[in-house]
Amino acid sequence: MTESRLSRLQRFIYSHHFVSGARRGSGVILAFVVASALLGNPNAGMIAALGALCVGIIDQPGPLSQRIREMTGGLFLGVLAVSLTGFASSHPFLLLISVVGQTFAFSMFAVFGKRGAIIGLGCLIVTVTTMHTPLTPDEVLEHTLITLGGGLFYLLFSSLASLPLSVREEEQALSVALFATANYVYARGEMYDPGTDIDEAYRKLLASQAVMSDQHQSARDMIMRRLSKEALVESPRKIMIWNIYIDMVNMLEMLVATHTDYTLLHRKLGESDTIIFMRDALLKMSSELERIAQAVTREKRVHRRNSVKAELRALEYELEQMKRSGFQKEEAQTYAICVQVLRRLRNSNRLIEHMLAQTSMPRDEKPLNIDQLETSLVEFLSRQSFRPGLLTSNLRKDSPTFRFSLRVSLGVAIALMLGIVFPQLGPHGYWIVLTVIIIMKPAFALTKQRNTARLTGTLLGCVIAFVVFFLTDDTRTLILIMVASIIIGFSFTIINYLVASVFMTVTLLIALHFLLPSSYDLVAERALDTVLGSIIAFACSYFLPWWEANSLPSLARAAIRANQEYLRSAIRLLELPGDDPGRDRYQQYGLPLARKNALVAFSNFAQAFYRMMGEPASQQRCVSEFNNLLIQSHIMAAQISTLITASSLPGTEVAPLVDSLKQIDAALENRALEQISQSLLNRSAETEPADWYFPLGQLQRAVQNIIRESMAIRAEPANA
Repeated sequence: MTESRLSRLQRFIYSHHFVSGARRGSGVILAFVVASALLGNPNAGMIAALGALCVGIIDQPGPLSQRIREMTGGLFLGVLAVSLTGFASSHPFLLLISVVGQTFAFSMFAVFGKRGAIIGLGCLIVTVTTMHTPLTPDEVLEHTLITLGGGLFYLLFSSLASLPLSVREEEQALSVALFATANYVYARGEMYDPGTDIDEAYRKLLASQAVMSDQHQSARDMIMRRLSKEALVESPRKIMIWNIYIDMVNMLEMLVATHTDYTLLHRKLGESDTIIFMRDALLKMSSELERIAQAVTREKRVHRRNSVKAELRALEYELEQMKRSGFQKEEAQTYAICVQVLRRLRNSNRLIEHMLAQTSMPRDEKPLNIDQLETSLVEFLSRQSFRPGLLTSNLRKDSPTFRFSLRVSLGVAIALMLGIVFPQLGPHGYWIVLTVIIIMKPAFALTKQRNTARLTGTLLGCVIAFVVFFLTDDTRTLILIMVASIIIGFSFTIINYLVASVFMTVTLLIALHFLLPSSYDLVAERALDTVLGSIIAFACSYFLPWWEANSLPSLARAAIRANQEYLRSAIRLLELPGDDPGRDRYQQYGLPLARKNALVAFSNFAQAFYRMMGEPASQQRCVSEFNNLLIQSHIMAAQISTLITASSLPGTEVAPLVDSLKQIDAALENRALEQISQSLLNRSAETEPADWYFPLGQLQRAVQNIIRESMAIRAEPANA
């Protein structure tokens, strides 16, 4: 247990979460210290720190050039927001209109995705913290300039701090993707456990696949945007990063792009040694992937600790026994699945062995698949668009982002009115508004989750701050606690918002303690404000809600369409002659791009489905149909990949397979169940099936189920 806790602590310290948290926390604290020293006024230091905080919130992990663009844009908008709020601060009615208007505008930034939403949040925080004190025109100019100075200071600090850590950031992105891969392999291993609940285990498997797909994309963006062929050849460290990344991607494609009929295996094999060996091999591989992930960030060589040679040999023996006992002929499909599993385990084990060897950064190592750094791979990278047209096109009632912006605006308006109706809340009423802004999210389930974490975390933070103030009033001690708290708070923002709320509350209360007297009153006020803000956020989450059930049909169609494009890409590849010069290039770029798009569409569908499951039961629709559609979409993509692999085996006749795939594609296009029933070729019992016969049958059944569930969902009346 002690070793496990130590391992988790080391994993956190070497993670990009901690490094990013340390960078952002240090930047905000330094902005406060420098501004206070230069201007001789702690209040001015706090304003500069808020400007730095605005930019620091936007400073999310990613390529430095992208971060600089986003931070610069966010700083410009933040300074504009401070100016508008400052000029309106002396007029309560004008301030109400200004703050509510900015809340709506910046909340609409969610149409630009996660990064757009974060930019909007950073601007809203400086808006809210500017409004609590009326300012004269001269003070507005001073306030704006100090905010700008604090933001520019953080921008410069973050850029300079990131330069020597550029390779380290690539290692951390790769490490996060490896940990996600390890979690996926572990979830896959649990599917083979004799006592597992297949439905629950499958739910966890699909959820872990969605997370893994996102983390792999982040690693791809970080690594491929920075590496060049010249730099790759010259640096053993970068060769290590690149080779492990390639091995990880190959392992992802091998595992995700294959499906196992777990229900059939459990029914036919029960609690036999065969299925237990499969489970144990995957669990060991998961453990080794975690060790490789840690080694990447620590730049420390690791040796194999959990060998799977015994499990592989045992599986070979079990398969040989199946042949001798006649099981191979009696249960041909089960035997074929066992053979496929053994092949995948062998190949995965070879990739893990190679990754382990790469952690030593051998100087004679050559980069793998270096041609994949060609500019054509730009299509595999995620692109962030900030087109103004996205804002205007979403100004409609059926837009989820538009509804979200109205909800947040209503919550902020209510919080501001509370300060007007109850003047005693006025001096610290901005905390209520801040609570509303931070808690409310576009998805109902996320708002509910964030509300609980924010309320619990703030109250715990208030208790901790109360204890700190009771035990000591030593300035140095309080500063050390504040610095540690802000770093921990930033570090946990993504991975555990409750912990982040605790330490950010402690940070703010200590900072206010240096500026204002009555520390105990501050603690009580913040606790009350948080409770009020949480109540407002929860109540407003029911105003014009956009339930996930409304989005799921379109996301399901997108996932089916992406799978169909993947199927058509496979057909195009199989139709190309083996000596066609374009075949290799299409197999290297065209097919993987179609598979990547299918994974992204599947991930979006899966995440929305699980968000729906966190909403009120009365707002959930077609749960069984969407769940089955999710599973069958996963099976369809996996079987397409299996068929591509099977078709490349020597002596394989491809023409009958292509004909069957075309019939399946036509049936899916026309949503014709009777048409797909004819797609699988008939064969006599004496004919030995081709290697692609069983996966083709599974693909056919998956598409049949997709058509059936799609028709059932289409027939279901929409939510009011």
